[in-house]
Amino acid sequence: MVRSSRGEPSTGMWRREAGTVVRRAGALPEQAAAPFVISSGFRIPRVPTEWEPHSHSSHELVWVRGGTLTSRVDDRVFTVSEGHGLWMPAGVVHGGRATVGAEFHDAFFAPDRTPFAFEEPKAIAMTPLLESLLTHLSRTDLDAAARSRAESVVFDVLQPSERQFSLRLPGDARIDAIAEALLDDPADCRSLEEWARWLGISERTVTRAFRHATGLSFAQWRQVLRVHRALTLLSEGFDVMTVSETLGYAQPSSFIAAFRRVMGTTPGAFFDAADGAREGVRNPVSRVQNS
Repeated sequence: MVRSSRGEPSTGMWRREAGTVVRRAGALPEQAAAPFVISSGFRIPRVPTEWEPHSHSSHELVWVRGGTLTSRVDDRVFTVSEGHGLWMPAGVVHGGRATVGAEFHDAFFAPDRTPFAFEEPKAIAMTPLLESLLTHLSRTDLDAAARSRAESVVFDVLQPSERQFSLRLPGDARIDAIAEALLDDPADCRSLEEWARWLGISERTVTRAFRHATGLSFAQWRQVLRVHRALTLLSEGFDVMTVSETLGYAQPSSFIAAFRRVMGTTPGAFFDAADGAREGVRNPVSRVQNS
């Protein structure tokens, strides 16, 4: 169990992998204590890593390369894959889980000197320029003028992603047990009729409750949940056939079709685009440093 940003008990995310290390949130980078607007850094978890629910006094932007990050905030689950980041406002309680070997990057923004404010967690488009600027700002040898120039460009180019990919959990006592069971095992293929019988309520009640709480039908909600899980599995190097079987699809073509319905593209095209974005990240900030 984790606690939401409202302090209420809530379910976890996915079934915890064997060997997962659970950590408390560490202190902010040393740079964050300095008079910088933005401080950033990165680490590479050598094992699957989970962070207990916590909050920061600064705004946080996290992104990954070569893996995924899953974050639980209140009644939503966010999956952060390559090409995207997650903005976490100061003070919001969140937990997270990173896949083994992923480069985990974070940047902290001083709230009193950040010239904008996203008031809720938000997916951010991690363009090559934005990622390179934030990597540039992780240096400790920048003079004040160079840092100020780079920070100002960050604020110009930091924009929400066109796809705000999150899964809203029901938060309805009548159907929460279904959500918990599917988070634990997304391959559970019980029908709506079987779930209703298991809970001792009508199919109509289950259908209405999912639609009211999440805006999706039960079938749509389960499909989105499976795609969230698929992003993590695919980023860890599992092939489409293995992922399809793991998530309970009868054949890979069914999984690919479901992925396309949710993400607007096939798994292969999605990760090809992420690889292309990674290749585009160099360090195109010399013009900022020298301007």
